[in-house]
Amino acid sequence: MTSAAVVGSTGLVGSHILSQLLTNSSISSVHAYTRRELPNPASTKLKTLSSTDTTMWPSLFPTSPSPKIFFSGLGTTRGQAGGVEAQRKIDLDLNFDLAKAAKDAGCTTYVLISSTSANSKSSIPYSKMKGELEDKVKELGFKHTVFVRPGLIVGSREDSRPAEAIVRSIASGLGKLSPMLVNSWAQDAGVIAKAAVNAGLQCEEGKNEGVWTVGQKEIIELGKEKN
Repeated sequence: MTSAAVVGSTGLVGSHILSQLLTNSSISSVHAYTRRELPNPASTKLKTLSSTDTTMWPSLFPTSPSPKIFFSGLGTTRGQAGGVEAQRKIDLDLNFDLAKAAKDAGCTTYVLISSTSANSKSSIPYSKMKGELEDKVKELGFKHTVFVRPGLIVGSREDSRPAEAIVRSIASGLGKLSPMLVNSWAQDAGVIAKAAVNAGLQCEEGKNEGVWTVGQKEIIELGKEKN
């Protein structure tokens, strides 16, 4: 058995990661960052790292003992954050500070929900910040670094994004007809979460040392495996 920590635990993918970690027999304990009460049922595995001041989160990372796997599904939108620079402070700066805290604490496996468009040289702000985060995390030198790169993430969001919601609705409808119609460009949030958990556990079993980039095809494959 191994221990885990997760940030972004109330988000679209992160909430699925948390639920799967709490029910996975290979996980002994789960530390979850949160600013508000978590929707998950009470679990003896769950230990919350709670603060409304997210700048304090890195200092809350457990150190004695440290979780072995750290999952990040942390992210926001430009609209929610109030602009690109504010979004960068969360998607890039806070994510990196948390990754550094995990590495300093002795965490051996880091799993990031990134994006298929991640590219530090991109002219698109979202793609650029995702790519910059990946580059900075690589430099930390975790024993295992996993970048999960989904396409469009299918699932219900609390926030309203009309254009994106229409595309998600199309993807959901096509997926019901045949997963083959959407697997190459969109993946379900639950499948992405399961792929992330399985990838993290495989790393702790000694597989895929170094940097492992999990693309959309591999997300589907890992998302089908039992965990």
